[in-house]
Amino acid sequence: MRNLQGKHIVVAGAAKSGIASAFLLKKKGAVPFVSDNGTIPAETAERLKNESIEFEQNQHSQRAMNGEFLVLSPGVPTSSSIAQHYKDAGKGIFSEIELASWFSKSPMVAVTGSNGKTSVASWLAHTWKMASRDYILAGNIGTAFSEQVEHTSANKDVLLEVSSFQLDHIQSFHPAVSMVLNITPDHLDRYEHDFMKYAASKLNITKNQTASDWFIYNFDDPILSDHARQLAETENAPRLLAFSSQNEVTNGAFVRNGNLILKINNKEEELMQIGEIGLPGQHNLQNGMATALAARASEIKNEFISESLKTFEGVTHRLEHVRTYKGVRYVNDSKATNVNAVWFALRSFNMPMVLILGGRDKGNDYTQLEKELREKVHTIVAIGEARENIKKQIGNLVPHILEAESMKAAVKTARKAAKRGEVVLLSPACSSFDMFENYEDRGNHFKQAVLDL
Repeated sequence: MRNLQGKHIVVAGAAKSGIASAFLLKKKGAVPFVSDNGTIPAETAERLKNESIEFEQNQHSQRAMNGEFLVLSPGVPTSSSIAQHYKDAGKGIFSEIELASWFSKSPMVAVTGSNGKTSVASWLAHTWKMASRDYILAGNIGTAFSEQVEHTSANKDVLLEVSSFQLDHIQSFHPAVSMVLNITPDHLDRYEHDFMKYAASKLNITKNQTASDWFIYNFDDPILSDHARQLAETENAPRLLAFSSQNEVTNGAFVRNGNLILKINNKEEELMQIGEIGLPGQHNLQNGMATALAARASEIKNEFISESLKTFEGVTHRLEHVRTYKGVRYVNDSKATNVNAVWFALRSFNMPMVLILGGRDKGNDYTQLEKELREKVHTIVAIGEARENIKKQIGNLVPHILEAESMKAAVKTARKAAKRGEVVLLSPACSSFDMFENYEDRGNHFKQAVLDL
């Protein structure tokens, strides 16, 4: 645990995790100073004043440059002037999960991946609940780890969803169980459009793990398989558990004759039939396997794991059924903020579709969707800043490509294009910040527009 007593610590960014960091620093005796290059909402400013935490907005002043170290919020890029100043000065830059982990008394189960991490974090919580195990669910999923760390204890597990931005600036963050579900191009605008830099950020999750820990990975992902092979050759490496929906693995989870098999320490156990898993689709099979392995690594019994796999209902904004109206099914997949997530979504349906696509582009290659678009989508309704890019890249792959200025207009346009027995799917492949506060806000606008039809 770090001694922070009386130290001037700067927090860059006044969103959720930045505020939680500042409050935790104050509790630990530090003198935090919050600096935001944008405008701080009045409600947030009021909370900081009530805690006697000083702050500034619309700038990073000289005072912000003089901290002992910098706590960098996920929304503030490493390329920002304040982060670069600390880097050049040879001072520490830490993410909020790194800060919180200094004070955690609980074993940590941490999950990352380009897609599925929110689903798996929620599925883990469901499994722990089934097994009557104490847990805290935090991280990228909504509640900052710093906000919860005071409630940690040796007999309570912390289940964390962690993003690449949070993993960029860890030093001693040490999960007992780490998971990487997949790595596909995402957030490349934050990684100099270099996929391998983004991948390296995700793989940071194993940086401090030792032979008493577990690393769970997707065997079918070549980058992850390669990382696991390299880990296996290092001294004091974490124990490896793979999951695969296509191959049998020597240690981990796989499918044989329609059954989900767990094989750990050369002992095979038939967990359940894959048809019994509550959520359909290949990606949910993989997410369920990852969940099962994390639970087993945490010594949860098979009976609770299989019950959890059968009863988990998924998360909002991820392939969420909104309503069926005049024979057309409306599905909210607002959480699909990259092309690979849309690919998974399209794979989940076998009927003609209208796809609402777009938002703020993150360097997307929409042509990766070609096969699924040609087979299933007759109309794309393009929204947001990415409209021109979408038309240019895939306008010739579907019979109709339309545009809409708002979510309400997009839903009305989709309704006219869709026929009975078809699906209208919001699966944007983009971030939401051009039109909405976040993906939840975008999904809620979609749902409201559908209910207003």
